[in-house]
Amino acid sequence: MRIVIQRVSEARVEVEGQAVGEIGRGLLVLVGVGRDDTEDDARYLARKIAALRIFADEAGTMNRSLVDVGGDVLCVSQFTLMASTRKGCRPSWQGAAGHELAVPLYERFCALIEAETGCPAARGRFGADMQVSLTNDGPVTLVLDSKHRGA
Repeated sequence: MRIVIQRVSEARVEVEGQAVGEIGRGLLVLVGVGRDDTEDDARYLARKIAALRIFADEAGTMNRSLVDVGGDVLCVSQFTLMASTRKGCRPSWQGAAGHELAVPLYERFCALIEAETGCPAARGRFGADMQVSLTNDGPVTLVLDSKHRGA
């Protein structure tokens, strides 16, 4: 799984002009599911997201986690994160999981985020044409890949 995390002061996702998910201060998490991803990948990333110290403490140092600050989470599926651009100029989507794997793993990831943070995860709508708006706080943007774990 590959994710992009953006620390936000607010974020919102709309489908056909209707808000389907929105948050205040917290994290917007764009989620890409690969063909060989498993629940272990989802669990690793959910734990990592909940524990990342990317919110400021009283001294202004990034030393607080999402849980520490009681922040919100908005998870949005984004298969384009799995694109390969190695050859040519047209991205290849061969690494992205099909619906039969991606949908349940995305939903499991959202449930794991909820379990790790203790708060509900707002969501986009899987497979829909979504419009995502956000105010990136910092800006702070991180990319995590469950296949590139540290030792």
